[in-house]
Amino acid sequence: MAQPHLNDTQDTVLEMTHEIAQERAGFATDPSSLLVAQYERIAREQMADLPFYHPGMPIVAECVLFEEQWLGCVLTPWMLSVVVLPGPDQRWPRRGSGERFALQLPCGDMTFMVGELPEIGQMLACSLMSPLDPHLEAETGRALVASTLRMLHSLPLQQGTGAVDLGRRRLFGARER
Repeated sequence: MAQPHLNDTQDTVLEMTHEIAQERAGFATDPSSLLVAQYERIAREQMADLPFYHPGMPIVAECVLFEEQWLGCVLTPWMLSVVVLPGPDQRWPRRGSGERFALQLPCGDMTFMVGELPEIGQMLACSLMSPLDPHLEAETGRALVASTLRMLHSLPLQQGTGAVDLGRRRLFGARER
């Protein structure tokens, strides 16, 4: 009777080992340069001959740590995207390519899709512009990356009605007259 129990344990250990092997370890340092190198290779090998490729546009990536994950913006000659990669000491489970996630950022909710780059591994990406406007200049594109990264950390703006919410005033201690 002990043999089936050992087999079950071995199967469980094998499943756990496979699951751990499928996890993605986080990046200890800023992955921006890795993203640039990966997209430069993709540009050269796969994208340069496509009609929407913007040859004058540089490849730029900027990332910052946000809630222990790398939050970044990537500009290529064919797109502008927001990306999320695992941060230091993070382990992401392997996800199905194309799976979607809604994330709450300071700027508001955004929907990301699981993608994968050969030398980076899995990441979350949210396309902001694809293809790029053909009239977009390189310096404007660079500035757009920095502006987008700042915007991601900004509080959302909401159009107010101008009316005073007495219930809210009471919450903060204001007295009714």
